[in-house]
Amino acid sequence: MQRIYLSLVFMSVFLSTTAQEESPDSIVSMQLNEVVVSGEKPQIKGKDGAMVVDLPAIVKDKPVTNILESLGYLPGVVDNNGTIGLNGASEVSIIINGEPSSMPLQNLYQLLYSTPVDRLKNVEIMYSAPAKYHTNGAVINIVLKTPRPLDGLMGQATAGYSQTHYATYSGGLNTTYAIKDWTFDVNWTLTRNQTYNRQETLSNHLLDGSRHWIEDDMRQVGKNWSNLIYVAASFKKLKLSYNGQITSDIRNRSISIGTFGNYSNLYKGISPTSYHNIALRYVAPSGFSAGADYTHYHENRNQDLYKGDEEMVYSENRQNINRYHVYADREHTFGSWAIGYGADYQHSDDKSSQAYILPQQQGFDNELREDAASVYVSTRSSFQWGLSFNASVKAEYFHNNNRHNWNIIPQLGATFYKTPGSIFQFNFTSHRVYPSFWELHGGTAYVNDYTMILGNPDLQPYMNYTGQFSYIFRQKYAATFYIIYADGYSAQLPYQSTSDMHLIFQTLNMDFSKTAGLQLHIPLDIKNIWNATATLNMSYSQQKSGHFHDLSFNHKRMGLYVGINNTIRFTPSCPVSLSVDGSYIYGQIQGAGRFGALWKIDAGIKWQFGSKRCCELDVKANDIFNTCNPILKIKFSGQDYRMKAHDMNRNFKLTFVYRFNGFKPKEDSNIDTSRFGTGN
Repeated sequence: MQRIYLSLVFMSVFLSTTAQEESPDSIVSMQLNEVVVSGEKPQIKGKDGAMVVDLPAIVKDKPVTNILESLGYLPGVVDNNGTIGLNGASEVSIIINGEPSSMPLQNLYQLLYSTPVDRLKNVEIMYSAPAKYHTNGAVINIVLKTPRPLDGLMGQATAGYSQTHYATYSGGLNTTYAIKDWTFDVNWTLTRNQTYNRQETLSNHLLDGSRHWIEDDMRQVGKNWSNLIYVAASFKKLKLSYNGQITSDIRNRSISIGTFGNYSNLYKGISPTSYHNIALRYVAPSGFSAGADYTHYHENRNQDLYKGDEEMVYSENRQNINRYHVYADREHTFGSWAIGYGADYQHSDDKSSQAYILPQQQGFDNELREDAASVYVSTRSSFQWGLSFNASVKAEYFHNNNRHNWNIIPQLGATFYKTPGSIFQFNFTSHRVYPSFWELHGGTAYVNDYTMILGNPDLQPYMNYTGQFSYIFRQKYAATFYIIYADGYSAQLPYQSTSDMHLIFQTLNMDFSKTAGLQLHIPLDIKNIWNATATLNMSYSQQKSGHFHDLSFNHKRMGLYVGINNTIRFTPSCPVSLSVDGSYIYGQIQGAGRFGALWKIDAGIKWQFGSKRCCELDVKANDIFNTCNPILKIKFSGQDYRMKAHDMNRNFKLTFVYRFNGFKPKEDSNIDTSRFGTGN
C-alpha cells in the first residue's frame, strides 16, 4: 500500500472588478482530501515460456525459514513430506542461479534446507527447460540475491527442534560477504536425525490353488548425524564452489512381527556416507560460458537379519561413484534474435559390490561405466506484437556396459501477451529417464523370510514426453492444462510370486504411463490481513503393462488434489502471523496398485521480534490429526496385497532464527533424480 498526500494551493491574483474587491495581499488556499493509491505486486510473470514467481512475497508471513520448505508454496508444486513434485510434470529438477549441476536430488534438498529463505530473490518454473541449463524436462530455477560491498557481512544462525516419534535437533550458520569484485558464501548445518516409520502389510498370497493369509507389522527406527558445508567464492564472473555432505553414525533398525515370526533387521554404516562436489563456472560478457564439476560419493553399510535369536543374513554393501562433468555454451545476439549452441559431457564410474557371508550365496563385485554426451542448437526471440519464445534441439548419446542409444530431445517454450493482464504460455519437451546405479547391479536385500527387494540389470531407461498450456490472469491467477506420456515407464512394485512363497519388490518397465490434467491456482488477499491460496488439480491417469512378471494389467483412474493455504495477520504491521493449511488427495495409482484418499491439516505461528525484527520464532504442526498415511491396495489376476503406513507425516517443529546485519542483500539494478545410494 502506498499513500500519496497531495496538497493543491491556488494563488488568487487580484483582478479589479466592479462586482468584488479583494486585497492584493490575500491568498486563498484549498487542500484536497487524502488520496490513497493501492497497488499489488505481481505474483507471477511470464517470459519465454517460464513462470517467474515472487516467492519471497508469498511466504513472507509463512512459518518457513529455509528455501526447501518455501518451495511448497509455489503454484503447482506439491511438497510430499520433503519431496518436491510439480503438477503437470512427471518429475522436476532443481537448479540454483541457472547453474548446471550433477548434484543428486537428496543432497540438493539438504543444501536447500540449510539455505535461509531470506536469500531468495525469485523462482522460475520452466516446464520445458532450455538446453543451456543442461538438464531435461521441468526445472525449478532458484534465483538468489546478490550481495554488494556496501551490505557488509551478513548472516543467519538457526537452531531447530522437530518432534515426530523421536526428536531431531539441528543448528546452522549461513553467511555472505562481498568486497570489491569478490563475493563469499559459507553455509554449515549439523543435524541429529532420528526417524520412525510403521508399515502394516496384509498379503493374501495365492500359491498352488490355495490362499495363504500373511500378516506383518513392521516398525523402522533410524538415526544418524548429518554434517553439511557449502563454500563458494566468486570473482567477477568466475565462481568456485564446494559442497560436502557427510552422514555418520548410521543405524537403521526394523522390527517386524507377523505370520512367519519375529524379525530384527539392522542396517549399519560401516563408515560414514560421504558426498563431495567441487564446481568451477565462468560466464564471459560476450555470451560464452563454461563449467566443470567433479563428484565423489561413497557408501559402505552392512545388513544383519535375525529371526528370533537366529542370524539369517549378514551382507556388506559398498558403492563408490566418481562423476566428471564439463559443459560449454555460446550465444550470439542479432537484434531481437539470439542463436545459441553448446556441448555437454559426463562420465561416471560406479564401483559397487555386495558380499554375502550368510547365507552362502552369490553377490556381485563389478564396475559400471557411463558416458553421456550431447550437443544442441537453440534460438530465442521476442516480438512487439506480444510473442516471446525459446526453442532448442539436442542430440544426446548415452553408453554404459550394457546398452547405448541416441536421443533427439526437442524443447519449446513460448509466451504471448498484449497486456500483463492476460498471459498465455505453451511448453513441450521430451527426455530420457535413467534408473539408479544400484538397481542396475541386480543386488538383493532381505526384509524377512517372505519379503525381498531385487535389483534389475535388465531395467531400461524410458522416454518421457510432456506438454503444457497455461493461462495467467492478472499476474496472479493461473490455469494449466497438461499431458504427460512415458513410454516404457518404470516403477518399483510388489509382486506375490506364483512359483514360491515370496513377496518381491522390484523396479520393472511397463508399456506406458500417461496422465492428462487441469490445474488451477487461485490466490486471495484481503487488506493485507488474510491471505489465502487455493490449488485444484484434476487428472486422469493410465498405466499399462503386458509383462508384469507373468501377469498383465491396464489400470485407469481419475485423480483429484485440493489444497488451500491461509495466512492471517491481526493487523498489517503485526509481528505475529498465523497459518492454517489443508490438503486432500484422491486417485493416485502406481502400476496395478491404487492409493486411498489422503487429507491433512497443518498449522503454524511466526513471530518476529528484536531490533529491526532480527529474531524469528517459528512453530509449526504438520498433519495435526495424523490422517495423511497412505494405504496401497493391489487386487488383480490373483494378486491380493494391502499396505498401510502409520505416523508418516505428523510432526511438531520449533525453529529459532537470528539474523545479523539484516541478512537481506540489496538486489542488483543439484540435476536429476538421485541415482546414488544402495537403498532399494
